[in-house]
Amino acid sequence: MPWIQIKINTTNVLAEQFSDLLEASGAVSVTFQDTFDNPVFEPLPGETRLWGNTDVVGLYEANIDTNSLVNFLQTSPIFTQEVNYKIEQLEDKDWEREWMDNFHPMQFGQRLWICPSWREVPDPNAVNVMLDPGLAFGTGTHPTTSLCLQWLDSLDLQDKTVIDYGCGSGILAIAALKLGAKAAIGVDIDPQALQASRDNAARNHVSEKLSLYLAKDLPNNLVADVVVANILAGPLKELEPNIQILVKSNGWLGLSGILASQSDSVYQAYQTHFQLDPIITLDEWCRITGTKK
Repeated sequence: MPWIQIKINTTNVLAEQFSDLLEASGAVSVTFQDTFDNPVFEPLPGETRLWGNTDVVGLYEANIDTNSLVNFLQTSPIFTQEVNYKIEQLEDKDWEREWMDNFHPMQFGQRLWICPSWREVPDPNAVNVMLDPGLAFGTGTHPTTSLCLQWLDSLDLQDKTVIDYGCGSGILAIAALKLGAKAAIGVDIDPQALQASRDNAARNHVSEKLSLYLAKDLPNNLVADVVVANILAGPLKELEPNIQILVKSNGWLGLSGILASQSDSVYQAYQTHFQLDPIITLDEWCRITGTKK
């Protein structure tokens, strides 16, 4: 069915109050959007990180009386005449089908293709990873994932062991296996990510080569020829002791999920244990790679 949406432009100071107001007015859901489309990164535990200029968006069932809604909102002292808001009807769509229709096969590097599991592969002779991300992050469409896939495609992974730290959908671990790695280990803090990785491994017939662990259950003394971690700058810096110890001497490290503006601090965190390569940037995101000293 169609929906009614109200979007209120406010500040980060008042955003939570407007959120409470929309919830009290009967909104089915309330979300925050940056007015200038600037993303939110790395909130601290328990923190809601908001922007300087924030749109608070409430979603309502289509049969709501919008006049009554506005009258209710105006009873709040924060909903003054200076508040800018917009009410609009959203067309009815099958959003899952909309997403599926727009997820196309994508090529990374020279050999590797990531293909939605419901589409035909464009090149049967290529290295094709069939993917259904489910509830986990990782389709290849984001620049950070793309940077990691391009890097893996550039490596000689024959007979190598690869750890995908923060595996999400399993896209990087599975790609490494399809590119010749003898074994891969996926690590995540989310059980749903491990399930998505398990399902995608089965879909690509590499289940017997993929081991999956929650981060808290990772075996002691585990090391690999290649470690790739596509998470965020803050966790990458914090987890440096945990990640660097997983890389064999002379092994390869690949890090992404890092904004270009954050690259120097992550680079510095890893340069003690690694001989690092020049930083590679794509659409304001970057990749840091290097070899274990």
